[in-house]
Amino acid sequence: MPTPHRPFAVILAAGSGTRMAEATGGVRKQYLEYAGVPLFWHSARTFSRVAPMRGLAFVFPPDEVDAMRAEVDRLFAAEDLGLPYVVAAGGPRRQDSVRNGLAALPADCDAVLVHDSARPFASASLISSLLDGLTAGADGVIPALAVTDTVKRVDGHTVTETLVRSELRAVQTPQAFPRDILAQAHERAVAEGWDVTDDASMVERMGTVTVVPGDEDNIKITTPGDLRRLEAPVQELSVTGWGYDVHRYGGERPMLLGGVPIQGGPGIHAHSDGDVLLHALADAVLGTFGGGDIGQHFPDSDPAFEGADSGILLKEVLVLAEKAGVRVVHADLTVVAQVPKLAPHAAAVRRNVARLLGLEESFVNFKATTEEKLGFTGEKKGVKAIACVSAVRTV
Repeated sequence: MPTPHRPFAVILAAGSGTRMAEATGGVRKQYLEYAGVPLFWHSARTFSRVAPMRGLAFVFPPDEVDAMRAEVDRLFAAEDLGLPYVVAAGGPRRQDSVRNGLAALPADCDAVLVHDSARPFASASLISSLLDGLTAGADGVIPALAVTDTVKRVDGHTVTETLVRSELRAVQTPQAFPRDILAQAHERAVAEGWDVTDDASMVERMGTVTVVPGDEDNIKITTPGDLRRLEAPVQELSVTGWGYDVHRYGGERPMLLGGVPIQGGPGIHAHSDGDVLLHALADAVLGTFGGGDIGQHFPDSDPAFEGADSGILLKEVLVLAEKAGVRVVHADLTVVAQVPKLAPHAAAVRRNVARLLGLEESFVNFKATTEEKLGFTGEKKGVKAIACVSAVRTV
């Protein structure tokens, strides 16, 4: 056929799921959640990411159509996939459900991809290759994998034949067809009493079905053992947070850096205890998980934080980080000040910050520098601190 102009996907979610009922607590497998949404929604997302696709048809059990139409509406309201959609009732057999889905498609649909919702890991590239196969003129295009095991035909417990493995393929969905050819195949199936397990089995009797390479990850959730694939994947990502803070000199707060008193240092203007280094460090930790800034969590307009210990505020931030799955692994800290001399305090600052973060000292770096008498620090009007935090985030 020529390039499909209006391909639609028929997503089959009408199965009874009897083989999985005990393992799922009675939940139909197409409604099982993976990463927070039902399996059928993952397929819908994937189809929506393929540019030529023009719409979706969801097929659900007849007695659940109204409830599932409301559920699909809710899902689209929360995450608009940018495609029109229809909802249809399934039938007693898979092929009946496909036929009902076909009947619900708009008249201008010219190609159909039929997909089992129990295959939530189909890829957009696989769908694109199926559409390319239709453009090449096939009456049907299906994804297939080479069979790696030797396959034998048996009668009871007796082997009757060893099949030629090189001629065998394991077939997946989606399967793609010109809409008119698939509709004709279903009409013949009804008229001639065909009972098939996939749509390609029908179209093969009428024309040419070609294969494209399948996807090893495009598994079908069929047995209780497959449920392990739906467990939330655990990944550790390297993340970085950056913090910056400034305080003016001339206030009444004694100077602290990293929780260490700086004897002879200028007084600090501040609402809390004025530890500019711990404030920058707290902001950097918040940055590792998109946690905002310390002003949001500990506003200077709140009397409760008057004179607050910045070490305690940092500990509160670290608790938030832990809840977000973040583990700080390194901190690189710089204080910029013309006065006082900070080199004598560097080891104590480094040691105390490492203690607060629960790290070995070798994973904390502390530097002090001046701005060569330039700017407000060079004019001895204040101090600033910069913090860069490296962390591991589990998602």
